[in-house]
Amino acid sequence: MKCDLAGQVSLVTGAARGIGQAIADRLAANGSRVVYTDMDLAATQEAAARFPGSLAFAMNVTRSEDVRSVMDQVVAQCGRLDILVNNAGVNTIAHRVNIDQFPREEWDRLLSVDLTGVYEVSKAAAQIMLRQKSGRIINIASIAGLVPLRLQCAFVAAKAGAINLTKAMALELGPSGILVNGIAPGSTLTEGTKQLFYREDGKFRDSVQRMLDHVPLGRPGTPDEIAVAALFLADPENSYMNGHILTVDGGWTAGYSRDF
Repeated sequence: MKCDLAGQVSLVTGAARGIGQAIADRLAANGSRVVYTDMDLAATQEAAARFPGSLAFAMNVTRSEDVRSVMDQVVAQCGRLDILVNNAGVNTIAHRVNIDQFPREEWDRLLSVDLTGVYEVSKAAAQIMLRQKSGRIINIASIAGLVPLRLQCAFVAAKAGAINLTKAMALELGPSGILVNGIAPGSTLTEGTKQLFYREDGKFRDSVQRMLDHVPLGRPGTPDEIAVAALFLADPENSYMNGHILTVDGGWTAGYSRDF
């Protein structure tokens, strides 16, 4: 997929690897000047270096001072911000347990990144976009925010919150020319997914086939397949979609795919 993003400035959180890097790369390949952000500065700089003109900053989305500093530098160096992709997120690997055993500190960690982080970065970006009277905000949620999964109470709650936050922002910012949409990926082959499901020592390796049995396409997605959806939402020609959650899951949430 191709679109014309020439002259536009994009910022992607969690862009050092995985889905975030794939989205940032797609935006850059289509003409946008991209600001890669992540907590791992070295990896972020390495990712951004592949596209001349791109910028790289270390940013912790849970720290308002980090977010404000980066946004100030973006405005100083680029003069504007047209596209924000809130991709930074975490899940738990060690604590896949029922809520009665789920640690409070792990709950706080996931909610702070996956929900409060979206709020912090969106708030700062919206202040810039409101001055411009234009912009796009794209939030990466999860099908777990649409159809809850077992043993992931904090992740499910955070992603459900991010989905309704997306819709609330669409109502608030749409009248000022700012479109806010989200993407709900299904199982995607990031390093975290591989670690849990596809490696020989993966904690849930034995359940991979049962999971894929519910996906009509019979496979997980790739980061680039999520990036194509983000590019669609960023495309200037896609000008009337607002408050929508685009599900990219191979049909997982379409209904039961098993024979009964």
